Amino acid sequence: MADPHSSDADVPNGDLVAKGVRGDNAEPVSVSEISARLKRMVEGEFGYIRLRGELSGVKRAASGHVYCALKDDKAVLDGVMWRGTAQRLAFAPEDGLEVVATGKLTTYPGRSKYQIVIERMEIAGEGALLALLEKNRLRFEAEGLFAASRKQPLPFLPRRIGVVTSPTGAVIRDILHRLADRFRVHVMLWPVIVQGQGAAEQVAAAIRGFDAMPKDGPLAQPDLLIVGRGGGSIEDLWAFNEEVVVRAIAECSIPLISAVGHETDTTLADFAADRRAPTPTAAAEMAVPVRAELALQIDDLALRQRRFAPRPVTLGRERLEARWQRLPRPEALTQQAAQKLDDLGERLRRGLADRAAKAREPLLGWAGRLQSGLAQRGIAERRRQLDRAKLAPRLLQRNARTAQERFAGLARVFGTLSPLGPLDRGFALVTGLDGNPRTSAAAARQEASLVLRFKDDTVEVTTGSAPAVSQPTVRPKAKRAPAKPPGADQPKLL
Repeated sequence: MADPHSSDADVPNGDLVAKGVRGDNAEPVSVSEISARLKRMVEGEFGYIRLRGELSGVKRAASGHVYCALKDDKAVLDGVMWRGTAQRLAFAPEDGLEVVATGKLTTYPGRSKYQIVIERMEIAGEGALLALLEKNRLRFEAEGLFAASRKQPLPFLPRRIGVVTSPTGAVIRDILHRLADRFRVHVMLWPVIVQGQGAAEQVAAAIRGFDAMPKDGPLAQPDLLIVGRGGGSIEDLWAFNEEVVVRAIAECSIPLISAVGHETDTTLADFAADRRAPTPTAAAEMAVPVRAELALQIDDLALRQRRFAPRPVTLGRERLEARWQRLPRPEALTQQAAQKLDDLGERLRRGLADRAAKAREPLLGWAGRLQSGLAQRGIAERRRQLDRAKLAPRLLQRNARTAQERFAGLARVFGTLSPLGPLDRGFALVTGLDGNPRTSAAAARQEASLVLRFKDDTVEVTTGSAPAVSQPTVRPKAKRAPAKPPGADQPKLL
């Protein structure tokens, strides 16, 4: 290596071609070679290590590999998890989750960085697991998977019940025993593992499998589902907190009871289910009623029916009798009306007599005034007035001439406005057989026959719409009535 304290003349600066430095016998190495040396040094020095940190920048590539970073408050270390390891994870890695990662520290020459190849990843303690549980709960609740509007009512008496649980555990035996004690129904078991790797996927597949069954047939869809397992730690029950199980329960069209763990155990499956049972035994009790209690209830209802069925009739009869007792007698209803009728009849008789007496008095007065002499004198006076009245002939002639002129003007107007006037000038009037005029071509085409009226006569013709063409028929000439002189119809004044 060159001495850093040598003079500037011994160190070439700005030469175009690389030259060896005096006293330096080291050959330059390639970038790949130094990267390989660093890789061997890091892997040989550290080997497998366990790191605790917070996940950040979690990303799953299309190849299935998972890339992330582990960080604390002072440093960040990149990490990679190959596809086979990522598929065996018991949880889905997310940003902000505190984990313990086990793997081999190595370098990535392509980006000049060191990283850890993670071969196992675990959640760092129960506190971190609970934090992840709460985070997922808030996320699913925001999506509406736990909304009360999505809950379905349980059937009162299901004919078939589907159970998703382990076939070798105590859960299925407890459910079958309790169903046999209460009400025997057909039970369909879908065996799954309820803990460990792949448990969540099997539970979700079982729920969707029951939901996909046909409604009818020898292997019909159950009326109710029970998803359950026994108690355990939060790690044992974690499969029922997985997103795939929660979404399968929320999307199931069959009413579902979640019976996971004991009374104090709560999973996200309980929030998504239509009903939560504290234990698998309690789920069986929710599913079906007690047969003996149903029989007693039916007997009690039948007894109440026999006891209370005639009661409305009895009450109606008692009310009818009470109201009949309060009704008045028929003669009491007509007595007052009869008395009032007699009173009005008497008043009418007296009123007619009084009215006749009052009308007789002025009639007698007028009769005294109507004397024969007075009437004759009045007639003579009217006759003398009529004789004195003289009728002037000129007045009568003037009124007659005025009326005659007015009538002549009306006759001229009538001749102008008459529809028969244009016939003298060569026009024709088109009418139907009913005598009404046809003023348009469309109306004329609808008629089988038309009548053309000319000045001297009428002609009947057949249109093209008629079924058969007939020869025109010439009607006999109608005799025209002699015209009346103007004023012929005027009443005579004298």
